[in-house]
Amino acid sequence: MESNKYLNSLKDNGKTFFFSGLFLSKTQLNKAAKLYYFCRSLDDLGDTDQNPEIKNLKLKNIRNDFNSLDGGKWKEFFNEFELGQKAIIDLIDGIKSDLDENFERKGWDSLLDYCYKVAGTVGVLMLNILNVKKIDRALPYSIDLGIAMQLTNIARDVYEDANMGRVYLPIELIGNVEIDSIIEPNEEQEENLKASIKNLLYEAEKFYNSALYGTRFIPLKARLPILIAAVCYRDIGRKIIRNDCDTWQERTTVSTVKKIVLVLKAVMYLFTKPFNIKKSETSKRNLLKIFLNEDNAT
Repeated sequence: MESNKYLNSLKDNGKTFFFSGLFLSKTQLNKAAKLYYFCRSLDDLGDTDQNPEIKNLKLKNIRNDFNSLDGGKWKEFFNEFELGQKAIIDLIDGIKSDLDENFERKGWDSLLDYCYKVAGTVGVLMLNILNVKKIDRALPYSIDLGIAMQLTNIARDVYEDANMGRVYLPIELIGNVEIDSIIEPNEEQEENLKASIKNLLYEAEKFYNSALYGTRFIPLKARLPILIAAVCYRDIGRKIIRNDCDTWQERTTVSTVKKIVLVLKAVMYLFTKPFNIKKSETSKRNLLKIFLNEDNAT
């Protein structure tokens, strides 16, 4: 069955999302798995060894007419999303930016824009799956959660990305360091990298807090799985910090036992924390303006 293919992909490649998705309704989990499969397929296309020009052309064709993808079988699925077309186009644009032969180092603003495109857009698409009614209220916080998770990914995958010729750590933190100095750093360079990773994760914390505040706009039945996903993914970053930001040895993950503990923490958030967290003033609302194409978005 098609649904099994999507669920297996989520289970194999997105373990934290699959774990949190078990707390969704069956219909919502199947839709979330299908969305994950689509996003994963686009991301995998960007990471293959295929000629960059061919990959760019494929993504361009999908961008121009994603409703015809795989013979049009995605059209009905995409039509369910109120904000789907804009979010999917932005997602594809974010992935395409990774294919540029002259990959440019990013400053903070361009990094956050990139994080919105490759991850914040997924948060936008999840709003319909979760049956959120006040989409305009929940929208900025769904973007913030995607950004927080992508910042965590960047911190975790510094070594792996460097081996692919990419450096996402913002110039303001890391400077114009050479890629070889990331793959095989000397003692001074390693300390600089660790400090940069730690500061990136501190920034991610602000976005997680903003996202937690925004869970109040998610229906109660769907709120717990989002809280679980947020606290489990956030713990990846916190574990990196506990391990002195040494991301060169092995990929940082959260154990099943720790995830169970974090479920209890998410339950605590469900009944108390979201209403005790102050609205974050650090959330980059300019990204919401980018999404809405409005100069007066707030």
